[in-house]
Amino acid sequence: MTTLARTATPFEAALDQGALSALLIGMARRVALWERRARTRRALSHLDAAALRDLGLDAAAAQAEAARPFWKG
Repeated sequence: MTTLARTATPFEAALDQGALSALLIGMARRVALWERRARTRRALSHLDAAALRDLGLDAAAAQAEAARPFWKG
């Protein structure tokens, strides 16, 4: 009786070497970055003119930054 040995694909081999952990960690970091961007842009949209001046921004620049999607850096 002949048995066929199953060899791992390159993707499966990489997963066996901890790549899945690295992938999940990278995804978690990306989601955390997106959440931080969304939170800070939302906060920026609520600042008054004096606070914007303290940051060196004018209202138009603050509005433009606040309107950007969270996934754009």
